[in-house]
Amino acid sequence: MNVNRGATVLVVLLVAASTIGLAAGAGAAGAATTQSGDGTSSTSADGEAYAGTHVDFAVDGDAIANYTIDGEEAFSSVSVQSQSDAGADAGLGADISLETMTDLNGAGLSLAAQTETSAQVEAESGATLSAHDNQRGSLVVRSGGESQYVQAELGADATAEQDGDTVRVETGSNEGVFLVVGDGEVTVNDEGDVTAELASDAALTFRSYEDGERDEDAEYEESLIADGTAAAEVHVEDRDGETAKSAVAYGEDISAEVSQAAESQVEMTVERAHGEGTVVITTVSEEAVGSLEDIDVTVDGEAAVEASSKSELEAATQNADSSHYMVAQQAEAQGEATVYIAFNHFSERTATIDGSDDGGSTDDGSSDDETDSSDGTDDESDTSTTDSETQEETDTTDSDDETTDEETGESESDSGGSGDSLPGFGVGVATIALSIAGLLARLQD
Repeated sequence: MNVNRGATVLVVLLVAASTIGLAAGAGAAGAATTQSGDGTSSTSADGEAYAGTHVDFAVDGDAIANYTIDGEEAFSSVSVQSQSDAGADAGLGADISLETMTDLNGAGLSLAAQTETSAQVEAESGATLSAHDNQRGSLVVRSGGESQYVQAELGADATAEQDGDTVRVETGSNEGVFLVVGDGEVTVNDEGDVTAELASDAALTFRSYEDGERDEDAEYEESLIADGTAAAEVHVEDRDGETAKSAVAYGEDISAEVSQAAESQVEMTVERAHGEGTVVITTVSEEAVGSLEDIDVTVDGEAAVEASSKSELEAATQNADSSHYMVAQQAEAQGEATVYIAFNHFSERTATIDGSDDGGSTDDGSSDDETDSSDGTDDESDTSTTDSETQEETDTTDSDDETTDEETGESESDSGGSGDSLPGFGVGVATIALSIAGLLARLQD
């Protein structure tokens, strides 16, 4: 065999292999993938999708599509539009009836940020839609500085009915409730779907429950949220040995962060733009606090007072001498408890829930850093005044994990070995080249 012909064959094979590599890379890049909190990922044509343990949905141009909670589709679509633009579209000015509003032309939406347990969608109308991957499957539509209309078209197996100032939605084995925080109204339209109008700085929220789970305590929580007494909600749950943390802000002026401060301790930091107190509804797992039988709460390092009644709890938010708390539920069968914490005033306050026998204190008062990071996630801040949920882009640090095989010089990384190498010339191509070179050497001999 002529050596020159052999060299030509080598070049052709290398080019062909690199072309295959490039084509495979282009195919992988053609579909955008969203990594979810439970280790799975969801993919859509434009990459606008979210998939979590409890909640998943897609963003389809002007609507949230297929909003699913624990495997059941609650809404086929959720759209929002400013009242001024909706009136102009209908040619009716401000005279729009929620009952007859069946085809809202929604504003454009985009998936702005996501964390392990939340995703925020921004609307061109100025509204924000925040989905929270917790046991409630919480969806919060915040109007921002402009009045908005909201329309939620129900899933195929869902039904809705008016229940006082709220709307109750049933989806198979789940039951959910829409309620308005601030000035606004929510109702069922002529087609059986849900419509709402929100004044500026108001919010529409949806909370879901398993069948039979919506009891008196749940209805009490809804009343606290609707009248503005409870401005935030926190969930800390165990997921296959790891701790997942979610913080939901219902008001425009409040933000919350939650973390595993130490063994058997959950710590939350709540900040508000004004000094008025509020209740934070907190659901914690037994794994997070150690024990549900003897829970203690401290606020800014001082013991909170255990309230003897709901009225005493709520009164504590009106600049009482001390913050108060109440253990509302001890669902030991589910391994969780719900604790209401009434902060007596603001600006920034830190509360600790402790289920350990010794109150969870350490000799030096420091937190257990290893426990804080044991769930493999960053501490989550749910919102600022606009409920912005900045995504911790931990995936970009994968390159730090790159390892090198000293014998072969080959480099691997968690991202599939792409690194900084030229596209298409990976390990497979190098192997082919070495094989052909050996063959040529034998032919020459």
